[in-house]
Amino acid sequence: MEKKKFDVFVIGSGIAGQTVAKACVEAGKKVAIADIREFGGTCANRGCDPKKVLIGATEALEQAENLKGKGLRTKTQIDWKQLQKFKKSFTDKIPAGTEKELKDLGIKLYHQSPKFLDEHTLSIEGKTVSAEKIIIATGLVPRPLSITGAKHLMVSDDFLDLKKLPKHIVFIGAGYIAMEFAHIAARAGAAVTVLDTGKRALKAFDPDLVKELTKYSESLGIKFVFGANPIALKKKRKRYKLTYETKGGAKSIKSYAVFNTAGRVPAIKELDLEKGDVAFNNAGVVTNAYLQSTSNANVYACGDVSDKNLPLTPLSGRQGYVVSENILKGNSKELSVPVIPSVVFTLPHLATVGYSEKEARGRYKKIRVNYDVVPGWFNAKRINAPLYAYKVIMNDRTGEIVGAHILGPNAGETINMFALAINKGMTDKDIKSTLFTYPSWTNDLKSMV
Repeated sequence: MEKKKFDVFVIGSGIAGQTVAKACVEAGKKVAIADIREFGGTCANRGCDPKKVLIGATEALEQAENLKGKGLRTKTQIDWKQLQKFKKSFTDKIPAGTEKELKDLGIKLYHQSPKFLDEHTLSIEGKTVSAEKIIIATGLVPRPLSITGAKHLMVSDDFLDLKKLPKHIVFIGAGYIAMEFAHIAARAGAAVTVLDTGKRALKAFDPDLVKELTKYSESLGIKFVFGANPIALKKKRKRYKLTYETKGGAKSIKSYAVFNTAGRVPAIKELDLEKGDVAFNNAGVVTNAYLQSTSNANVYACGDVSDKNLPLTPLSGRQGYVVSENILKGNSKELSVPVIPSVVFTLPHLATVGYSEKEARGRYKKIRVNYDVVPGWFNAKRINAPLYAYKVIMNDRTGEIVGAHILGPNAGETINMFALAINKGMTDKDIKSTLFTYPSWTNDLKSMV
């Protein structure tokens, strides 16, 4: 049987993979794309988009609760079944719509994860295919936990598709996924416990703001157990028993659902990268500045699976663009990454961009740190928001803004203004002299600097 040949073969149908496939087929290349799961990638199907739909209901609930007795008196509750139905109105159409769009462009689709046979050759769906360029854009998967009874653990996909919300939920790992889901579940009526091996939640975010968020999360009924190392999960009749170790010895907790939210790792296990001479490490496929494999020049990697990435959708799209440019024009475009904002969509949001206080102190001779907790500011007070805080870091010599961290309503939007300011080298004076709409959350930036 004749081997199928392609100019470009893309593994993964998320935003990064789609960007490459579309650019290359439009340039006249013969293109194929493969995915072991539904087409459209993590963000649209089982990540950021469905998560934000679930959060939408909790935002309305939060505001209603905060304004009870301040002009509102009707009790608001979340109907989980209705909320899941609404979420599906967004996600159900993604796979078929993505496939149709790619097919209409003339791209060959495969519904399996391929395996490398050699530097140019893949095995997929019982067939052997070859390609001049192979692009790995497989994203991330949950980090496996090596504990007894790990088969009983659920992951983020399962939470987003829960038909019924369990009465009690345990999350193992206190990263952004756990914190966002904990806030959703607690407001929807579940008892929630979050365990982590570390000393605090959200290690990548400002410790002062995380402390404030953790304290507020506890007021919602969320319990935290830090310094806890999970060792075994046992299924009982209706519940699960999770055993974990602390400095005080072994302890256990019973719950109706236990989720592994201990981070995510590159999705490369099924690819047989060694046979394709594709170097990889814990961060993903090892690439050069052009996102080309350092060991196999026929291979590129983009999106969350590359070792040059943060797990953020906008950056995945940019990487896909860089890879397509380098395939079509030779290695002519290096990856240039601006300062990128990141948000934990708890309520309130926790958002960050630029340097942390610790990083800034190590980089500059002298910095200025503006930090305050300000629920009394007008924008928070008018909606009776219980928590609003910020930390803005400036180079003291120049006044240039080098880091910003916000905890509060709308922080996920407001942080974008600080991202713009940092990328453009703006100073505190530049911000203060800008006329913003008033009273708006953005106008608060002038008081933060």
